[in-house]
Amino acid sequence: MPTFTLIPGLLSDQIVWEDLAGALFGKGEVHHADLRPYSTISEMARSVLDQTQGQLIPIGHSMGARAALEIARMAPERVPALVLADTGMHPLKPGELEKREEKIRLGHESMEKLADAWLPPMVSEKHHGDQRLMGALRAMVLRADADQHERHLRALIDRPDAARYIPNIKCPVLLVVGDEDQWSPVSQHEEIAALLSDCTLEVIKGAGHFAPIERASHVTSIIASWLEQKNRIANENA
Repeated sequence: MPTFTLIPGLLSDQIVWEDLAGALFGKGEVHHADLRPYSTISEMARSVLDQTQGQLIPIGHSMGARAALEIARMAPERVPALVLADTGMHPLKPGELEKREEKIRLGHESMEKLADAWLPPMVSEKHHGDQRLMGALRAMVLRADADQHERHLRALIDRPDAARYIPNIKCPVLLVVGDEDQWSPVSQHEEIAALLSDCTLEVIKGAGHFAPIERASHVTSIIASWLEQKNRIANENA
C-alpha cells in the first residue's frame, strides 16, 4: 500500500493536512513531510523520496504541491497518484521578484508584521472574522522564522518550469482549488489540468488559498473519496 505523504506549503506545517491525516488513519502509512531545512524545490522533493520507501502518493499544498510535482518527475515509478491543492506550474513571473524580496525584508523585520500582511489575501474574506481559523493560521506562520521564510521564498524564486514536464505525468492527478484563491486562481489549475492525461479538477466554493483548512471537512471528503476510487480501480486491474 502506498505511503500518503502530506506536504505543506510556504510558512505552513502539518496543520494544513491535519483533517486529512485523521481521515487516512488506518488506510496506510501517513508521512508528514518537513520542508523547513531545504532551499530548493528539488531538495524538498528529494528529501521526501529519501525519507519514504516504495510507492507514495504525494499530497501537496501550494509550494508543497510544487514539490509533489517534482517528486512525480524524479520518480514516476514510485507515484501511482498525485494530489495538488492551490498551486501553480509557471516559473518566476514579471514583477514577482520584487514582491518576493519585499516579503523577505518584512519577515526579517518582524514575523508578526509579515503574518499580518501575508495572511488576509490568502484566505476568503468570508473567513476573516473567524478568530479561531485566523488565529490558528497566524500561530502557524509564527512557528516559522525569518530564515526559513527566506529559504523557501528563494526556492520559489528559483522554482522550475513545471509546465515543461507536466505532460509527462501519466498517473491520475486530483487538483483542488478554492474558488476565491487570489494567489493560485482556478484558471491556473485549468491550465494545469489541460496538460494532464488523467486529471480531476475540484473547485472548493467559499475558500481561498488555504482551502484545505478553510473548508477542511469538504476538502478531506473529496480527497479521501478520490483516493478510495483510484485504489479500487487499481485493485480491479491488478
